[in-house]
Amino acid sequence: MRIGMESLRLALWIMMRTITRMLLPVPAVLVMATAMSGQPAPPGSSESEAAFKQLASLVGEWQAIQDGVPIKETYTLTAKGSVLMSETKPANSEAMITMFTVDGDHLIATHYCVAGNQPQMVTAVPGDLEKGVTFSLERVTGMKTPDDWHNTGLTVTLDDKDHMTQRWTYLYKGKTGTTIFHYARKK
Repeated sequence: MRIGMESLRLALWIMMRTITRMLLPVPAVLVMATAMSGQPAPPGSSESEAAFKQLASLVGEWQAIQDGVPIKETYTLTAKGSVLMSETKPANSEAMITMFTVDGDHLIATHYCVAGNQPQMVTAVPGDLEKGVTFSLERVTGMKTPDDWHNTGLTVTLDDKDHMTQRWTYLYKGKTGTTIFHYARKK
């Protein structure tokens, strides 16, 4: 009977050791998760959030005339304030949408163009709206050929609280170009 009891003790010891080894990583994981949740935001994220708040000040209706064509631009915050949507509607064309959002230490602008493609542009440095927030092409989807017309960049500048300039760059058949829009806030 003594041998049986020693075998039982050995079996219990092995079982307790196994359970201890299995549970040992749990506190380490909990400590790591707690530490990670308290980590500061990535460098530059506060600047990108500040630049996004400046862009959000564009909420409302804007108007411009480009080559004799009236253009209406409407900015709306959506997705619990995490996305700024711009709808651009030239009088003689379908509407286009540009979505602005924060992604860590930069901003992203995705433009849904009447050309049928979607350039995604990113800020290298978030910038200041009064000096101009500049987005450069990161990638583009929806193109049928590399020669298709597509936007390659955007700079948005708030000239004063009621006037804004947009500078769009584009590429078409290997040639670059720029289109500048001067908007006034609709009152």
